Amino acid sequence: MRRLNLFSHFGLLGALLMNGVSYAEPVPVTATFSILGDLVQQVGGSHVTVSTLVGADGDAHVYQPSPQAVRTLAQSKLLVSNGLGFEGWLERLHESSGFSGTVVIASQGVAPLAMTEEEEQEEAHGHDDEGHHHGAVDPHAWNDPANVLIYIDNIAKGLIKVDPAHQADYTANATAYKARLQAVHKQFSARFAALPPARRMAITSHDAFGYLAHAYHLTLLAPQGLSTEAEPSAAQVAQLIRQICQQQVPALFVENISDPRLMEQISRETQVTIGGKLYSDALSGPKGDAPDYLALMNHNLDTLLKALEP
Repeated sequence: MRRLNLFSHFGLLGALLMNGVSYAEPVPVTATFSILGDLVQQVGGSHVTVSTLVGADGDAHVYQPSPQAVRTLAQSKLLVSNGLGFEGWLERLHESSGFSGTVVIASQGVAPLAMTEEEEQEEAHGHDDEGHHHGAVDPHAWNDPANVLIYIDNIAKGLIKVDPAHQADYTANATAYKARLQAVHKQFSARFAALPPARRMAITSHDAFGYLAHAYHLTLLAPQGLSTEAEPSAAQVAQLIRQICQQQVPALFVENISDPRLMEQISRETQVTIGGKLYSDALSGPKGDAPDYLALMNHNLDTLLKALEP
């Protein structure tokens, strides 16, 4: 009697399953903005398909969800957001989409930086009726690499929850990525420690780098507050110009998500050179200086140091 071929009897899929090989489709994940999208991809690898709502060089402060965003979220199994009030539009999007999957708040467990009283007043003045405001904390926690270690752990836990079959891969990817991130932080911590006190101040377009300043013992000022929505008044700009001149601030920086004209005006009036472009709330495109988070941190920290080092 002719023996039945294994594949003709069970089919290819059956044979693969008998050998413990998963044939599951990648997990559809929605990340609210490009930095989180990269972090999810780093942990998820080939087991995830990541959709990012606010893409490269996009400003999440002024983002308005589109019908496509509603459909994308509705089809996802996992939603990864920053939290800390950063995505003021997310609650409406969540409700509109009928999303019923797992939610990861990447910043959960981070010790947030509180806004000063002046920053709270500016924030209250600047937000609109769509809910674009941050509450009483600075939401830009990803600008301290130590916080991103927490982000990575939270993302890994979320992926394991929705896809436990690949727990070992998610854990290994997270561990490897955190080691790379810690190496970057160690390298730049040593360089920033060598800066003299007089070279530890700079101006950025908006107040997105409080966590970076805290991590590397800098003072970073900005004409705009935590959100890019509120335009600074003429009086605020004049006050900042006086401060720059009085304290002999060594460098100004533009941002990828902000119009550079205000910083160019401040540079002309103070004779302080623009030291380069920083990536604050978004990655660059794939051919830019910051196509992923590690590249972003390397670029930002190196750009700051090149302008501040004597």
